Amino acid sequence: MSIIDTSPVTGAADPKPARRRPRPVRGSRPGWFVYASLGVVLLAALVPYYWALLIGSGDSATIRDPEMSWIPGGNFFANAAAVLGNPAVNFWAGLWNSIISSALIAASVVFFSTLAGWAFAKLRFRGGPWLLLFVVATMAVPTQLGVVPLYILFSELGWTGQIGAIIVPALTSAFGVFWMTQYLRQAVPDELIEAARVDGASSFRTFLTVGVPAARPAAAMLGLFTFVTAWNNFFWPFIVLDRQNPTLPVALSLLQSNYFVDYSIVLAGVLLSTIPLLLLFVFAGKQLVSGIMQGAVKG
Repeated sequence: MSIIDTSPVTGAADPKPARRRPRPVRGSRPGWFVYASLGVVLLAALVPYYWALLIGSGDSATIRDPEMSWIPGGNFFANAAAVLGNPAVNFWAGLWNSIISSALIAASVVFFSTLAGWAFAKLRFRGGPWLLLFVVATMAVPTQLGVVPLYILFSELGWTGQIGAIIVPALTSAFGVFWMTQYLRQAVPDELIEAARVDGASSFRTFLTVGVPAARPAAAMLGLFTFVTAWNNFFWPFIVLDRQNPTLPVALSLLQSNYFVDYSIVLAGVLLSTIPLLLLFVFAGKQLVSGIMQGAVKG
């Protein structure tokens, strides 16, 4: 009886196929077109500032000079000193009022918008969708329609000329409520809220421990946009405030109240008014970008 050996041959091992390196996914890195487009956008954004620097560093005849040099002159600090030292402009009071009002408005809008957005996005109550629709519909009402009633109201309250007259009407924002509602609706899963309720957390406790950390990226962007909008607001502060207690845009508008307008001084003042915003972007930009990236990863 013959025995057949069925064991595998132990000769040379079968050659393994060489591993191929994974090819980079097309579109994973931006190409030259993206960088070129961003460069064009950046250049378009910087041109107005450079133009203001050219005029603001010259004299009163620079803006009418057909052979104006594209190199900034040496009069910017003199023009800036003329703005800062002008008693009719009251620059420092306007700067302080702008900082206080913009910071309070931004903080209030972020708080109330996050609170209302959480209610509309994650709480179920009768009439909620219709109420949200009403809030969004108020965005279609022009701001100018409320100027006369607001002025009459604050005049009767004795608030005309006071900084509170520009803070109180801007404490809430329909856009902010809509912004936070849409973000929280997608960023926070319902299962996380149910888990917090099972642990015994109240509705407000759930909002603080679950909603607020998840809303930080959107709240940071909303706060930044609101601060810049309040800082640049001119129409309502120009109506309700006076020269003794202005905001910065209202104070700078007084530079053009004379018969002769020196645009070198005006644009020097405009550049001075943008310095706080640039500092805000420099110091808060990293935190804003990191918050946005965290929100994108979590979402």
